[in-house]
Amino acid sequence: MIRKATDEDFEEIFNIINDAAIAYKGVIPPDRWHEPYMTKEELRAQIEDGVRFSCYIDNNEIIGVMGTQDKSDVELIRHAYVITKQRKKGVGSLLLQELIKDAKKPVLIGTWRAAEWAIRFYEKHGFRLVEEEEKNRLLKKYWAIPERQVETSVVLVDGKYNGSEDF
Repeated sequence: MIRKATDEDFEEIFNIINDAAIAYKGVIPPDRWHEPYMTKEELRAQIEDGVRFSCYIDNNEIIGVMGTQDKSDVELIRHAYVITKQRKKGVGSLLLQELIKDAKKPVLIGTWRAAEWAIRFYEKHGFRLVEEEEKNRLLKKYWAIPERQVETSVVLVDGKYNGSEDF
């Protein structure tokens, strides 16, 4: 079952993000890795900045989370994580499909360039990578991330995205 997150889900969302983000350790640039991967303060700031999480529930337990963030002319998928022991069971696919099924505007996803499994996952769902120059422009326009993260990330877009002439 998928449902919108509530304030009471904060601790579980925090734990799932940090459990699942262990996959990045030793993969993303060492200067971008820290523990916890996302602090409670960072998570609160993301929620205050408009990230709305949805939760995948199995046996009354949240096992996956994925956020969306409305950025006026696009929708961002943010912080997509499935608890480590529940990966490869379709949870991420179900969350993504639920979050994008009624999207009326282009959907953009940013992830680490080195997270090849994440890139393949999104490509499997119809997203495509944008070129470096466009990636840089999109990350600087729609995300509030450090320059170093811009350098080491990619952006994927859905079929509604027609390129920079739209924005």
